[in-house]
Amino acid sequence: MTITLIAAAAENNALGKDNQMIWHLPDDFKRFKQLTTGHYIIMGRKTFESFPKPLPNRTHVIITRQQDYTAEGCIVVNSLEEAIKACPQDEEVFVIGGGEIYNQSIATANKVELTRVHGVSPEADAFFPEIDLSKWKMVEEVFHPKDEKHAYDMTFQTFIKK
Repeated sequence: MTITLIAAAAENNALGKDNQMIWHLPDDFKRFKQLTTGHYIIMGRKTFESFPKPLPNRTHVIITRQQDYTAEGCIVVNSLEEAIKACPQDEEVFVIGGGEIYNQSIATANKVELTRVHGVSPEADAFFPEIDLSKWKMVEEVFHPKDEKHAYDMTFQTFIKK
């Protein structure tokens, strides 16, 4: 199983505030959709509740401490370990947030798909964990300049565990 963390984070690792993303980057959304469609996606309850509806063509695995939590068509578990066990063991699985779930899962992850958002250090209450370059190797980096649809420069980065 490949466990991939996928996120968009500012240079200060900011992810979001008040359960909302800080920016609107259509090409980052396209990349997220392209990479995660057809796969299991693991997330915390608050991340799930930030969506207007479940994301199409993906199996949602929601981690919550609430014992009686239900979400139609989704798998609900109470720990990261249970979430991983609920996923196919021979496929790539994506961890999509939030900050607490990323912090719990970075040690077991094999891959990180990070959109690094440049030129902004927003106020945030959720952060992506620091990527320790003694443990991770960047294998791909694609710069995307800001344009009429994107307020910020960004770089799509792929890391694999050494």
